[in-house]
Amino acid sequence: MLDYNPNLAKIMQDEKTFIEANGAKIQIKSIPDDARTGVMDPREYRMALDRADAFTKMARPDASATPSDAPADPMAAIYGMRAMMGFANYNMNRAEIYTRYDEVELGGNKVGIWAYYPRRPIGKTDRKAFIYIHGGGWVGGSVFAVENPCRLLAERADSVVFNIDYALAPEKPFPSGFNDCWNALKYIYDNAESYGIDREKIGMGGDSAGGNLTACVAVKDRDLGTNMLKYQVLLYPAVTFDNNIQGYKWNIDNYEIAEEQHAIIEPGLNLGRPRDGVEGTGMNAMYLQGGEDARMPYISPVFAEKKGLCKCLIMVAEFDGLRVQGEYYGKLLSEAGVDTRVIRYKGVGHAFLDKLGVLPQAEDAVQEIANDLIAL
Repeated sequence: MLDYNPNLAKIMQDEKTFIEANGAKIQIKSIPDDARTGVMDPREYRMALDRADAFTKMARPDASATPSDAPADPMAAIYGMRAMMGFANYNMNRAEIYTRYDEVELGGNKVGIWAYYPRRPIGKTDRKAFIYIHGGGWVGGSVFAVENPCRLLAERADSVVFNIDYALAPEKPFPSGFNDCWNALKYIYDNAESYGIDREKIGMGGDSAGGNLTACVAVKDRDLGTNMLKYQVLLYPAVTFDNNIQGYKWNIDNYEIAEEQHAIIEPGLNLGRPRDGVEGTGMNAMYLQGGEDARMPYISPVFAEKKGLCKCLIMVAEFDGLRVQGEYYGKLLSEAGVDTRVIRYKGVGHAFLDKLGVLPQAEDAVQEIANDLIAL
């Protein structure tokens, strides 16, 4: 099922436009059916308007409410935030995909591991593997929000794709979720035969906080010399908790915004918009509760040594406040000799992968990862 002409995704695959921005070489993926600049993809714009309207209605005060109506559970706000995460998306598979679920005890946590297999051919034992880490600000998100992209990737790349249900803050702050992702990689690597995969061809990727966790796991894999990962994908990643970085500067002038859409686009840039020093509130504070140094490489990979990291694909969204740091991280990796590609998707904002079947950009992102896995 699609909300767009399937030819649009083919157009995006054929685009080979590159620019230099802040010292980084970036591939540009334009809106395939809209030549205007500074505007959202028309499908993304409609969704943004609907979401803004929904939030406006939620924010209206209820005249009948009294202080006693306030929820007694301090976690109620967290549950509400989690309920608002994610977007509707579609199952785009044309081939049958088999799903396997394992719940394993890893490092004191029970970690859910979903695995998606193309059924054909039966008995295949040397498929590539890709481990997906969902986003959600380290406090939310769900394996179910990204199940359709994972299933489509399994088909397009003829690979086994894993979807990790890791621990969330504030119930389990850092390093719990990070350890779950690391331990899941090690478990899958150690049990490659059981999953029918080639342990020498394993990749990992994630979106937003999942991109952060992926980058941190890749750093640890290099640090320990285990070299289990051969490929990492960072989708609109958060790569730093501290904005005092030499050579890095976030500026609203980095974003071209059409005046008629400014009121919708500009608020979407708040995620990643720098504050002075370390951000000590919100999701970051829920994730880091132990007084950790926010510049630790397993928290902010931008401060890690880059040399020797595995091949990397970074995909960012034009209208995402995290875009600048994602592109900057790609620049640092390239300068350190890491095989790195950076793709900027025009016309979309944060979490566009969640809109598979609605946005051609989401399908193209899946296909880009599949292309790399096939070539791995």
